[in-house]
Amino acid sequence: AALPVPLVTAVNGAAAGVGCALALLGDIILAGESAFFLQAFRRIGLAPDGGASYLLARMLGKARAMEMALLGERLPAATALEWGMINRCVPDAELMPAAMAVAQTLADGPASLGLIRKVMWRALDTGLSEQLDHELEARNLAGLTEDFAEGVEAFRAKRPPAFKGR
Repeated sequence: AALPVPLVTAVNGAAAGVGCALALLGDIILAGESAFFLQAFRRIGLAPDGGASYLLARMLGKARAMEMALLGERLPAATALEWGMINRCVPDAELMPAAMAVAQTLADGPASLGLIRKVMWRALDTGLSEQLDHELEARNLAGLTEDFAEGVEAFRAKRPPAFKGR
């Protein structure tokens, strides 16, 4: 959650073991149609690491996270999409262009995207009252940015905003 900007991950092929955990750290996760996710630790007598248990339990719930960790079966990208584990499953040839397009959309966005990322990750571990405080803090910081002023002006002028990331 300390990363100051959104992270896009693109999975091409196998995302196994700690590689699966690293892929799931993305804020926006894309995968090619032939990609798959695998918790292979059971196959070598180890336990999950790299945050895999944390991420899978929160993304999938107990039943599906346990299934992945205990059975160690391949989870195809299409199923990962159905389960809500990834954002998009695209044809393999379109994976990198699609990921770069998402990254460019984020890069063209306001400075507040980093704050949005931070409060969304914090929401995984906090109660409502504490989360409302985090949101208020983020909103107040975002309200001080040049991008907020530009967003308001663009809204008033009925034109798209030209954010500068400041």
